Amino acid sequence: MEVMSAPTRRSLRAPRPGPRVVEVDVVVVGAGRSGLGAARYLRHTGLALVGDDGWDSARSTFVVLDDSGGGDSGPWRNEWLPLAAMSAACNLPGLPLAEPDLSLPACTVVPDYYTQYEAAYTLQVLRPVRVDQVADDGERLAVHAHQGDDEVIWRTRGLVNATGSWSRPFWPHHLGQDTFTGRQLHQCDVHDIDELADGHVVVVGSGPGVVHLVAALAHVTTVTWVTSDFPQVTDADWTPTVRAASEYGVLTPRPLFDRIGRHGVWFGPDEVPKGWADGPAHVVARTIVWATGFRPALAHLAPLHLGLGSPDTVDGPQVLADPRIQLVGSCAPVVDPAASRVAVRNLRRLLAL
Repeated sequence: MEVMSAPTRRSLRAPRPGPRVVEVDVVVVGAGRSGLGAARYLRHTGLALVGDDGWDSARSTFVVLDDSGGGDSGPWRNEWLPLAAMSAACNLPGLPLAEPDLSLPACTVVPDYYTQYEAAYTLQVLRPVRVDQVADDGERLAVHAHQGDDEVIWRTRGLVNATGSWSRPFWPHHLGQDTFTGRQLHQCDVHDIDELADGHVVVVGSGPGVVHLVAALAHVTTVTWVTSDFPQVTDADWTPTVRAASEYGVLTPRPLFDRIGRHGVWFGPDEVPKGWADGPAHVVARTIVWATGFRPALAHLAPLHLGLGSPDTVDGPQVLADPRIQLVGSCAPVVDPAASRVAVRNLRRLLAL
């Protein structure tokens, strides 16, 4: 992008042909809900955003980096689940999502909403930018990033990490899983329900939104839903599609199977608990969909040896081992809707912005 290639007093620190080095005060990594929220708060504090007129001579600056190759809103462009399951997770601070039909797929509403948000607050996100690693560089952090073949090191005083978890789908391991001859997908790989209409589907998991996945599949094929924890269905989940599936009895799950075979899953002889569905010992399946959630995308922070992963490693969004780093969104040990605002407040105090 022109913003990254224009020579400025901030970007002439490195000799050619090595990577360009650009100094800013805050780097925001990730332009999902939490990253855009942090960017809005940073703009309101008076920081100049990379790409603004005169940003390279401003007193305090920040940049937003995002690895989405499909434009803004990232994974939302592949999210077919209805807004009823996702609306709380996609609302942005300062410009709430209007009241659309909650039965609409998120992918038909959220991308346009995020585009409008970026335009409303003139948030010039640099994308697609892959952040390879973050290293300690004395008084600053060195954010090593690539945009295509162009390598840039962003030297920053503070970092808001909003990388989420979508890029790290969790695949559990079950006995016999490698022998299954059918199709195995993670929930994030399901973009077109009709593509799974070629045979029976076993859905594994009980996380948010799974009830909508099961209900949608039930309209095109037969489904068996299995889970180790009985799912919780909220009032917002009861879309017409979910109600119809419930009437057919599809939304009552079976306890988790004992093992996976070549052509399906096998259930043990244990008595089925009250409230759960029963069925045959062997269920033949064409597809297994693992609706088993995600893990925080934090590999780029590994060089800092922060020991992340539990609530006692952070104070709100602030990383105790390095207060210059703020974790917000689903990559944080504790997910807090207000974390983006608190993260910016922490950095303003720490960096005297």
